[in-house]
Amino acid sequence: MSEIPTIPHWIDGKPFIGAEDKTTDVRNPATGEVIAKVAAATSPEVETAIVSAAAAFEIWSNYSLAKRSAVLFRFRELLVEHTDELAEIVTREHGKVLSDAKGEIGRGLEVVEFACGIPQLLKGEYSDQASTGIDVYSFRQPLGVVAGITPSNFPVMIPLWMSPVALATGNTFILKPPTKDPSAGNFIAQMWKEAGLPDGAFNVIHGNRDVIQLLLTHPDIAAVSFVGSTSTAHHIYETGTSHGKRVQALGAAKNHAIVLADADLEFTANNLIAAAFGAAGERCMSLPAVLVEDSVADELTALLVEKTKAVKLRVGTDPEADLGAIITPEARDRIVSLITSAEEEGAKVLVDGRGQAPAGYENGFWVGPTLIDGVTTDMTINQNEVFGPTLEILRIPDLAAGIKIIQDNPYGNGAAIFTSSGEAARTFVRSPRTAGMLGVNVPIPVPVAWHSFGGWKESLVGETHIYGPEGVKFFTRGKVVTQRWPHNSASKSASFHFSSDAAK
Repeated sequence: MSEIPTIPHWIDGKPFIGAEDKTTDVRNPATGEVIAKVAAATSPEVETAIVSAAAAFEIWSNYSLAKRSAVLFRFRELLVEHTDELAEIVTREHGKVLSDAKGEIGRGLEVVEFACGIPQLLKGEYSDQASTGIDVYSFRQPLGVVAGITPSNFPVMIPLWMSPVALATGNTFILKPPTKDPSAGNFIAQMWKEAGLPDGAFNVIHGNRDVIQLLLTHPDIAAVSFVGSTSTAHHIYETGTSHGKRVQALGAAKNHAIVLADADLEFTANNLIAAAFGAAGERCMSLPAVLVEDSVADELTALLVEKTKAVKLRVGTDPEADLGAIITPEARDRIVSLITSAEEEGAKVLVDGRGQAPAGYENGFWVGPTLIDGVTTDMTINQNEVFGPTLEILRIPDLAAGIKIIQDNPYGNGAAIFTSSGEAARTFVRSPRTAGMLGVNVPIPVPVAWHSFGGWKESLVGETHIYGPEGVKFFTRGKVVTQRWPHNSASKSASFHFSSDAAK
């Protein structure tokens, strides 16, 4: 047997092992095998990374906007060039199929391209002759060293939702990637180095909650960006802000789609299948619950049964795979328990993914596509984020009932409607207390990079959304300058008096 490799930290432009006796296993979800060990940082490694990033900030923040843009454009080229290689890393450690892995890289690429336009994004304002001989102008400056704490479901996309904007605005960045699929973070770091980013401007620290706590409390970390569970988002926000940091904290979700009787049911069914089972449902913008009008519920359900059965559960590297493995056995067991709870509480499992696995991969972590009818809002499965390949069918009498279900849900990340009625769509879009991101005949309404991503209610702790204009504002602080250049002769003889004349 070959020796199991150790995935190092990345500090100051090179691999950094640190405490070699502290590691965590990394498994291939498709086979269950340990394929690597990842270094677990202790306090000295975290301190080394922060010192490195602070030193790099003095260099990187003084780069001209043109030079920063050149690094970002080069990084963009490298990301495109290495998409296949990076996708294979994601599939090996996460379990999602290659097409899903490439899809997340593509969505991250959008943010890189947005950040390439940083000279336009950082333009300030100028008021000439605001008062006699006085001009006023504003601009934005970077915060310093910032950190990103990212989840396992998108080991490329979410670091790319944070770091390009943080770096483009002149900050230096420390990534704390997930321990379950950590290699993508190191690969991103290598690309930043090759793109010309100064050593130390992008560091990667692996580890557990102790590492997160150090980042949240260290005085030299100016801001923290987080995506993960709602309970952890609350801890991140409360701890970070109590230590004087800016915090982006995005939490969990329970997204619903309303299907009205006038919708194109074939189109709708295809979109619901993709939205529920893509990436094995392990995404905060998946669509696990459909609220369908009674009059078309049986017809839509029949279509969903047919299409669910056609979803191919395969190892992620199989070109024909639609659905890959679940990232951990614990996640698999949780999904299975929620399916079982729905059955015990009176729902009907029409297509059952429990116990399924591709031939030859029985030791991996698998749940097949699962379709459940007769779900109600008081059932355990509907009250929880499943984060797995399940689709719940809830039957409703009309649009108003569907909107109320979405309003009453504690989460508010995304919601969608399928209809051919502009009036119904407008009513849905304008309804209060629903969700921060809405789709009209679009099942996964993730905003493009020049808008910002974020939900409402328990899907967002605090107020700040991620990437786009809100990302630029989050990673910078504004400064306003009021200036006057008096004539030398006047300045020698004149003195300043605090009076109403001073501003004229």
